[in-house]
Amino acid sequence: MSVLGGCEEKNKTPVLEERVCPNCGNEVEVFTIKGRLIDDFTCACGYVFQKEEQIVPKVRDSNAPQS
Repeated sequence: MSVLGGCEEKNKTPVLEERVCPNCGNEVEVFTIKGRLIDDFTCACGYVFQKEEQIVPKVRDSNAPQS
């Protein structure tokens, strides 16, 4: 088991999950970050779990004028 460098590292590490295929009902292993698929994953029946866009938080510029 490795030790993560900090709090942010755990949020960037892919997590292995099992999802149920809506076509055949088989379980498919997929990798996610914050619950979103990081790549396309294909079931044995041919169904493709599509990659999902990752949510990137906006960084507020401390030099920007306050509104």
